[in-house]
Amino acid sequence: MDRLDKLEAIEAIKALKARYFRTMDTKDWAGLEAVFAPDLIADFRLATGQFDETQLTHGAAPYVAKMAPMLQDVSTVHHGHMAEIAILAPDSATGIWAMEDKLWPQAGSQLPFRMLHGYGHYHERYVRLDGEWRIAEIKLTRLRVDVQ
Repeated sequence: MDRLDKLEAIEAIKALKARYFRTMDTKDWAGLEAVFAPDLIADFRLATGQFDETQLTHGAAPYVAKMAPMLQDVSTVHHGHMAEIAILAPDSATGIWAMEDKLWPQAGSQLPFRMLHGYGHYHERYVRLDGEWRIAEIKLTRLRVDVQ
């Protein structure tokens, strides 16, 4: 790949991650599933600050099916910053994103807090399928989690 191809790939991956955040926060579950490769590995075992083995999911559809009911009655705001993207091959890349999120469960939510404010990093692997970049692996690690 030449430099221009790499820059175009980086910009496409940035747009992909923006769609991830937007579709999560707007509860566009079909749109969220579309940002992932079908065989996604979603590792959120460290997402709450405590290791939780149940938060490792294989497959985009099972991941979204798990997340949708959990977040449906939760107002969320996700921000990603300072992307570190490495293009490894024409159809393969990795990235690390600094992140911050806030979650406000509504009455009746199954989440055990009134508010969560988290800080950490997304560690990701991307693949290009049929000319479109997708998230193939996503792992969230936390530096800090404030809950009320």
